[in-house]
Amino acid sequence: MARCVPRATLISTASFPKLVVPGRTNRVEASKSALFGRKLHALCRYDRRDAARPLVRTRVFAGQKEKELQVNVSVSIEQGLPEDHEISVVLGDIVISVEMAARQAEQRGHTLLDEMRLLMVQGLLHLLRSDHEISKEATGEMEKEEERLLDSLGWKGKRMVASDAETHPKANEGKRWKKEGSLRLYKPKFKYVFCDMDGTLLNSKSQLSSTTARALKEASSRGVKIVIATGKARPAVMRVFKMVDLAGKDGIVSEFSPGVYLQGLLVYGIQGQEICKRNLDPNVCREACLYSLENKVPLIAFSKDRCSSLFDHPYVDAMHTVYHEPKAEIMPSVEQFLAAADIQKLVFMDTAEGVSTALRPYWSEATGDRATVVQTVPDMLELVPPGTSKGIGVKMLLDHLGITAKEIMAIGDGENDVEMLELAGLGICLSNGSEKTKAVANVIGASNDEDGAADAIYRYAL
Repeated sequence: MARCVPRATLISTASFPKLVVPGRTNRVEASKSALFGRKLHALCRYDRRDAARPLVRTRVFAGQKEKELQVNVSVSIEQGLPEDHEISVVLGDIVISVEMAARQAEQRGHTLLDEMRLLMVQGLLHLLRSDHEISKEATGEMEKEEERLLDSLGWKGKRMVASDAETHPKANEGKRWKKEGSLRLYKPKFKYVFCDMDGTLLNSKSQLSSTTARALKEASSRGVKIVIATGKARPAVMRVFKMVDLAGKDGIVSEFSPGVYLQGLLVYGIQGQEICKRNLDPNVCREACLYSLENKVPLIAFSKDRCSSLFDHPYVDAMHTVYHEPKAEIMPSVEQFLAAADIQKLVFMDTAEGVSTALRPYWSEATGDRATVVQTVPDMLELVPPGTSKGIGVKMLLDHLGITAKEIMAIGDGENDVEMLELAGLGICLSNGSEKTKAVANVIGASNDEDGAADAIYRYAL
């Protein structure tokens, strides 16, 4: 299979050429083609009689809707066959996103219809192995083929390959396409995009918007690996993605996908194998339990895919209903709380004022070097093992995957994202992020309530 994307709009897929021998088809004037070094007859000619055997299928996406346009594109290659025969190549699919085509049409000064016509022609050329981003010579070759095709269709407007070269004069510097056998694959700007959840992918209502979900799906469809790096537990992330039909084996996250969870305390690698798990000091856990009971401050323990607490409270319920974490099991005693499972992190929940004036000052001093205090949102305070950070978890995962930090883009908002953004080839902090995070970011994006993560993916990853 091959995937080729001219600019940011078009995806083409093709299987290895399959030869069929149809009857004679209507032709335009035969011409010598540099694509195969043979005669190329072809071209985007619609004929109702041939609609039952389209050689190229065009699919147009508009939002969540998909409409298939059956277009007969007959490509024939002569190899000394009798005059009454042709061999046609079964090319594959051309998929066009209407939204992105509209954005490009505005940039180029085209109408949407003209942009989609040009995209279809350029997609066909890519299916025929033509590639204008390899070298100046390849650009010239593709311009000639594009001109030949468009002239046969009676096109009088501006060509796309030439327009790309004018708008992006450095587009041909370096190879953005690579070969795998005889097929060329689209090479995105970044192989991986590491994304935080709360305050980043999720809006202020702790929801993954349909716009952000579409951006993640489109990036994934183009070969970009989306990796979640969050303070959440893995079940919470899967629950969120399941709501937008992006969880499971063929989704963005699953039990088999890599990810960084619980502030880097749990890291999963290839095929979801656990490559790191760090536990909190039991003595710190005991002290936190006693503090919770004495001061009636809700405390939630995270143990891999489980949560537990010492008493019922609306804040404890909110951890499940609002933040999507596993529903906390209420333990009848401190001893049972501590014995239930290894604890990776503890979270105190209170008002923003309570956290800033009481909890944070107390625990910053009380833990010493036995634990680290982390605050990602105003109404929560986390206790994690010392030396823990999301950035360390990300670095560990990169080493496991065998990729460099320069190959990834990272998007975050909180202080716990600082190391991850510093590490990445491109670090993006959303405008709702902390000042410390903005200070280390390469780019300040739109806010999480303005689909800032989706905008960043479209702008910088694809």
